[in-house]
Amino acid sequence: MSIVLSPYWSPDEGTQKLKLEARAKVPAAPGLAPPVFSVKAHIRPSSTLPITLDLGTNNSSNLSDPLYLGLRQRRPSDAEYNAFMDEFITEMGRVYPKVLVQFEDFSTDHAFSYLERFRNSLPLFDDDIQGTGAVVLAGLLSAARLVPIPRNEHRILLFGAGSASVGVAKQLMSFFTIAGMNEEAAKSQIWLVDSKGLVYVGREEVADYKMYFARRHYTGLPMKDLAEIVEYVKPTVLPGPSTIAGAFSPKVIRQMSQNTPRPIIFPLSNPVHLSECTLAEALTHSNGTAVFASGSPFGSEIIGGIRREPGQGNNMYIFPGLGLGAILCRAKSVTDSMVQASALGLAGSLSWDERALELVYPRIERIREISAHIAVKVIRAAQKAGVDRSTRFYHNST
Repeated sequence: MSIVLSPYWSPDEGTQKLKLEARAKVPAAPGLAPPVFSVKAHIRPSSTLPITLDLGTNNSSNLSDPLYLGLRQRRPSDAEYNAFMDEFITEMGRVYPKVLVQFEDFSTDHAFSYLERFRNSLPLFDDDIQGTGAVVLAGLLSAARLVPIPRNEHRILLFGAGSASVGVAKQLMSFFTIAGMNEEAAKSQIWLVDSKGLVYVGREEVADYKMYFARRHYTGLPMKDLAEIVEYVKPTVLPGPSTIAGAFSPKVIRQMSQNTPRPIIFPLSNPVHLSECTLAEALTHSNGTAVFASGSPFGSEIIGGIRREPGQGNNMYIFPGLGLGAILCRAKSVTDSMVQASALGLAGSLSWDERALELVYPRIERIREISAHIAVKVIRAAQKAGVDRSTRFYHNST
């Protein structure tokens, strides 16, 4: 588990960075890997502090391995773990009163609880939950422009229901609510599938954090086969943060193509060998109609004489701009509206050329420009939510 701490710049320095470096190229140094915040969002390395928290391991092989580099003792009880985190977050705020905290790689059972426990104590966000959700939301907003059906008719089936997947599901509700649907109606358009199959109320072994999206009116037998679930739900959108290679089989993709003229297929797992399907498979089995984005990098494919380029839904599109905006406006907290603004900013950053090529995400070579664009959207959202502590950016705030 790592926490990236980014103390605030002065407003003057931040303003200059936004104005003068928005289109600067990413510096390259052979053999060096500067922090992603620094490279993607103009934040100087000396203002970032990566911290790894090692509270032991419950893995028996690690405990008995003399070469294991981590702390070779069992993890503490939840009560002791929580007490440690309370003290740690309190001290971070005391030592660095202008700090921004980014959580990374907490286990599922702690990710949601610590996000809710501490998000109002410090400006803080969890990249696995909120960053992943925001980048998938941005991809869906872009992809939906290419699909000739109303937004309220989309049906989303999330394959994989860990903390990141449920975070994605919560963020994807905004896809419907920003179009005027209420929360309950938006939730009804989203289904979850975990390792035990379709998630519904009354099924055995449904974790508490999944219950919000559990189907309340399903009364059939447990349904585990993905192709069967796709036939039942008739989704138009299939994101897959599952790490199950090949899960989006030819049968699944063909079934998706029967539900909509242009199925939106997002195999989000990485690395490549864990991807639910490849670009070639998605295009081949959908007769070239699939709108595709992935978590792993794929090369372009030529289908019907047309070169199709894949999008890569990587969190690096989101967290640098989200962090930069929160830092510059000195946000008291990172609100859900700020995370949503980062997704809208990313979706709105596609150039006309990129849209003409039906790209779901902008080209990564423009990441600094994109991060600056997202940061502005995040700052405006913070101002609207009343959590900003800087008056520097109220000029020309339309």
